[in-house]
Amino acid sequence: MNNRLKRIIAGGIIFAATMILKTNNELLELALYLISYIIVGGDVVLKAIKNILKGKVFDENFLMSVATIGAFFIGEYPEGVAVMLFYLVGETFQSYAVDKSRKSIASLMDIRPDYANVKRGDELVKTDPDEVKIGDTIVIKAGEKIPLDGKVIEGNSMVDTSALTGESVPREITVGSDILSGCININGVITAEVTKEFGESTVSKILDLVENASSKKSNSEQFITKFARYYTPVVVIIAAILAIVPPLVIEGATFSDWVYRALAFLVVSCPCALVVSIPLSFFGGIGGASRSGILVKGSNYLEALAQTEIVVFDKTGTLTKGVFNVQEVHAEGISKEELLELTAYAESYSNHPISLSLKRAYNKDIDNGHISDVEEISGHGVNAIVDGKKVSAGNFRLMEKMDIPYYKGELIGTVVHVAVDNVYAGYIIIADEVKADSAQAIRDLKEANIKQTVMLTGDTKNVGTKVARDLGLDKVYTELLPGDKVEKLEELFSQKSAKGKLAFVGDGINDAPVLARADIGIAMGGLGSDAAIEAADIVIMTDEPSKIATAIKISQKTLKIAHQNIGFSLSVKAVVLVLSALGLATLWEAVFADVGVTIIAVLNAFRALNVKKI
Repeated sequence: MNNRLKRIIAGGIIFAATMILKTNNELLELALYLISYIIVGGDVVLKAIKNILKGKVFDENFLMSVATIGAFFIGEYPEGVAVMLFYLVGETFQSYAVDKSRKSIASLMDIRPDYANVKRGDELVKTDPDEVKIGDTIVIKAGEKIPLDGKVIEGNSMVDTSALTGESVPREITVGSDILSGCININGVITAEVTKEFGESTVSKILDLVENASSKKSNSEQFITKFARYYTPVVVIIAAILAIVPPLVIEGATFSDWVYRALAFLVVSCPCALVVSIPLSFFGGIGGASRSGILVKGSNYLEALAQTEIVVFDKTGTLTKGVFNVQEVHAEGISKEELLELTAYAESYSNHPISLSLKRAYNKDIDNGHISDVEEISGHGVNAIVDGKKVSAGNFRLMEKMDIPYYKGELIGTVVHVAVDNVYAGYIIIADEVKADSAQAIRDLKEANIKQTVMLTGDTKNVGTKVARDLGLDKVYTELLPGDKVEKLEELFSQKSAKGKLAFVGDGINDAPVLARADIGIAMGGLGSDAAIEAADIVIMTDEPSKIATAIKISQKTLKIAHQNIGFSLSVKAVVLVLSALGLATLWEAVFADVGVTIIAVLNAFRALNVKKI
């Protein structure tokens, strides 16, 4: 039991006993009420004095101290103790709510590893993750947190990524898989080579984002801070005028009556409900987003997201998987299997994504002894001798350069034309696959009242137009260089309203300038580059485009809760302030207008943590 709760119970018992016993000895009664008051409110008065000495006069401690001590001076002892008692009850409840909210997020983000098992010869040495270097070999046993980012060099297992991405389904990892710090190894033992130091690791960056998110305040929070700064001194001055002026100018008015009204006025004026509940709403919204694998770098970005009118997408790695695969093999004069085999052999020395996709589709070991005279022609393709046959594989420019007739019909994707001994042998279509939830993401955005969905891509017009049509995007701009994307973004800025926001979603290093220029930059964090994640304001850890609509709905809900709290708190306080000035509200109503409204506002703010109903 904490000290505050002990004080409430002890002071409350003495207060209740004094109220019930009703002793006729006025001095004894005053002494008992004073003891109760000191137990309950001593710390509040002490804080008020310390703050005054520091130059911080107008805070809730000052308002409560003046109001309750004033009540004692005019003989309203029970009400003086009661106001302080209920204020402390409200503060306790408020602290509990804030603490629970923080713990909820802390448990969600409990991903910081305690140690790393570093392999030193034949021994495993438990080491602080900060001390592990790139290139070190670490072993992660079943049930342990992955301490640093790395690449698996031995073993296979299932890993729980829910703390990072919100995904409930474990992921399978094998030799060659990349692993992210903060995930939990479920069953097998895996050995990995460290690829990033702890300070640059995924877990470190996520913790830094969450810890620093509260420092970037939303407009609503900034408004409340400024409002409280001017509002509190104004109401104190009004209360002073209310206590002094009417008894001097109104016939029959008494100081005790008007001082009582002024004290009630002071209690009501305490801006606790706003100062606590608004930041708590945004803190809850950021925590709720984190539960869904969406990292928001500040309340200002969460608020801006609710005003989004245009969402602009990069294509590769954002709406598509960023992994090229063979989609179609069309052979002429030879079998499809032979065409694919000859092409895979001819391209075997290249590490270009197209060459890798051909080797992946062939899916057999390549014997380099069958290949000779490899000639790579930049921007065209490759010529090679495979088992004595001259194989030419590349784009249409290679065919034209070698004066070989080829198929010129419209094909969607990257086309590799192949000739064997200078005779056209067919073509292979290679294309990037659209992510499973990309189409749903666009539909969800339109349901969230996004006015325009746009795609910017460096890909060809045929490919870009097909992807945009299949997904239902409103506009597409193709064959763009990174600089061209920034120019297109500038054009799109003119198509939104003055208060509307434009969000850009990307994943690659070449997206960093556009992410930084947009009102809100959203990065795909699972596969995205470090530069893109650094430049972005929001990071989608699951690489799912559908989470963008989820983020917008969370922001809209958070903003709605914040506005509800502002409207409710100000309206109740305004009514009770007027009633206090007119002498129609007692200190009891004033307590409700302060403590009661604070509790209701905090409970409402708590809803922002719940993202299940979105």
